[in-house]
Amino acid sequence: MRHHTPRRFLPRILALGVGLAAGAVPALAHHGWAWTENEPFELTGSIEDIYIGNPHVTLSVRAEDGLWHVDLAPLAPTLRAGFDEGAAEIGDTVTCVGFRSSDRGEMSMKAARVVIDGETYDVYPNRVPDA
Repeated sequence: MRHHTPRRFLPRILALGVGLAAGAVPALAHHGWAWTENEPFELTGSIEDIYIGNPHVTLSVRAEDGLWHVDLAPLAPTLRAGFDEGAAEIGDTVTCVGFRSSDRGEMSMKAARVVIDGETYDVYPNRVPDA
């Protein structure tokens, strides 16, 4: 009778674990609009951090009520809107217009429009009314 040792299956188990973990990471990001409220929301504050990359461009914005996480569009549409590495700097005052998280305990929103120094970036055109 032949017995299989656990070491023989270890590479398969590791490959399966890595595959499952890789698939789970994007699921943790906010995708779509289902997680947001339906009414437009406006947030003004100072930029503390900027991430320009995938899956979404993000800002950390310090407002009067605390630190907010702001999702913009995925990288390609955000860049098409003109929001690139030179659009904003840490410390800039920003106004984000979009939709806040439906979980009011979460200081997070998805921005459709970002305004910095009078320059408007519509990363999701037609999602919010014109100012």
